Amino acid sequence: MVLAMVVGAMVVGSMTPAIASTPVADRDAAAARPDDLAALGRLRERQEDAWARGDGAAYAAIHTPDADVVTFNGEHLRTRAGIEAGMQHYFDVYLRGTRISTLTEQVRRPEPDLAVIVRTGCVLWPGEIACSEEALSINTSIAVKRHGTWWYTSFQNTRIRPLG
Repeated sequence: MVLAMVVGAMVVGSMTPAIASTPVADRDAAAARPDDLAALGRLRERQEDAWARGDGAAYAAIHTPDADVVTFNGEHLRTRAGIEAGMQHYFDVYLRGTRISTLTEQVRRPEPDLAVIVRTGCVLWPGEIACSEEALSINTSIAVKRHGTWWYTSFQNTRIRPLG
């Protein structure tokens, strides 16, 4: 069974997180391994820590050398060096003092060394403690396991904007 970890679910009409864990039927051949899920959790923690410190080099270091990051505004950062330079620019100019808040996370393992991670959350500005509706985004990370270590190889972030 592939485990989809929902680390927080939004209550309709509010930004109040509720903690839950939901198993999802395995439509793929690979089963979730607890040690891999823990390693993917540590990878997310490294991402959050690098962001909170505004450290482009540390943020890029969790990605494969040939990784892609597509930001919420559609900028495509290519390669670890491009991710480092691009994210450092964002941290210095637009995101100083911010941190990431994850509301939900679902992990799917279509192959033993591949994870598709879909998260909802937001960027919290200094002094904020909860996500506002206008700050919500959904992102997809593709993580690969190489020589026993998990890395992000692709990331796509999109702001949530209901139609109508």
